Amino acid sequence: MTEAEQEKAAPDINALEQEGEIAADYVEGLLDIADIDGDIDMDVEGDRALVSVVGVKGTELVGPGGEVLEALQELTRLAVHRQTGERSRLMLDVAGYRERRRAELSKLGSEIAAQVKRNGEPKSLQPMTPFERKIVHDAVAAAGLRSESEGEEPLRFVVVLPV
Repeated sequence: MTEAEQEKAAPDINALEQEGEIAADYVEGLLDIADIDGDIDMDVEGDRALVSVVGVKGTELVGPGGEVLEALQELTRLAVHRQTGERSRLMLDVAGYRERRRAELSKLGSEIAAQVKRNGEPKSLQPMTPFERKIVHDAVAAAGLRSESEGEEPLRFVVVLPV
């Protein structure tokens, strides 16, 4: 890989930190408008900015199945895009919802992989967001099996396949 290719492949930490700051300001404004108390944490995880709202009471910012959180994340990404002109892969979390969901889905992926190994039959899961599908795909791969996504958004789902 040439030096130019390495620079292109490596995430620009300064740009990701700027995305996080823009997103944090946007989310803070939304919290003020909604009169919701919460603190904002910013970080860079891999190749994306991560903004977390902590200290929030209640689940109105997460919603059933994370629907409100997904909508807030998309609005926040649009706010970042409006200021930077670049597509954002920013991840927004509220009250640790995504971390809890990541643990649940990793466990689910491992359990389904074990079940598919035992009975040799493919297994389809419920529709999931891209974030959720990625976690399941990773858990299935770690168990030595393969998986595919099928269907169209928003009803796209994971199918775990036997070897």
